[in-house]
Amino acid sequence: MRLVDGHCHLEPREYPDVPAVLSRMAAAGVVHAVVVGQFHAPGDFGHALDVARRHPDRLTATLGIHPHEAARATEGDFTFLEETCRLPEVHAVGEAGLDFYYDRSPRAVQDTVFRRQCALSVRVGKPLVVHVRDAHAECAGVLRSEKPTPGVIHCFTGDLPAARTYLDLGFDLSISGVVTYKKTEALAEAVRFAPLERLLVETDSPYLAPVPYRGKKNEPAYVVETARKVAELKGLSLEEVAEATSLNAARVYRFQLPEA
Repeated sequence: MRLVDGHCHLEPREYPDVPAVLSRMAAAGVVHAVVVGQFHAPGDFGHALDVARRHPDRLTATLGIHPHEAARATEGDFTFLEETCRLPEVHAVGEAGLDFYYDRSPRAVQDTVFRRQCALSVRVGKPLVVHVRDAHAECAGVLRSEKPTPGVIHCFTGDLPAARTYLDLGFDLSISGVVTYKKTEALAEAVRFAPLERLLVETDSPYLAPVPYRGKKNEPAYVVETARKVAELKGLSLEEVAEATSLNAARVYRFQLPEA
């Protein structure tokens, strides 16, 4: 069985021993992970690219400006982001998007920064990784108008109409451990609806650990539990879902899976 964690954060402050994380990944059948780099403060985009460079056969990097930090980004940060996203080691732009739940940056600023990264994805010809919370209509509006390089709606937690909208816009849906939680029937309905060839699974480590690990620090090895729940919802085997979602991740992020 091959599994891919389609979205995780492996910053050294959370995971000081990345080789141990990779060892646990391998033991769980997780052959690859997408390490998402985020802007933390002016001049600081974290360590995702450095971590991925040390393990290129197991990790693929992205880089972007999260809506939480949108108001802190300087023009120098946008210049650095574009230069770095042009490197072959960076496989996608983001995560970028809109978060109207926390509103840690003004909504108008979030919108502007999101649109700039949509345009960047087109200039560099790489997929866009989208973060969206409590802003599905607004997010879809931006995607329709900006027409970024289609990528992934990360940690998709919307309902069936939202799923249909994003799929119609060319984006795949990445499902996190939230799908294993109680009171997520709308998300479950969306997962049942979405074609298997348009789904990824992810951990969003260190956040959102799936049941039975909920409340603990998440890590890529736990993505098997999310895949197991997706398989249950779709009436498929774990192996079918693991293989399909892994192929989908490799297609979107343009990396090579190891032989099965």
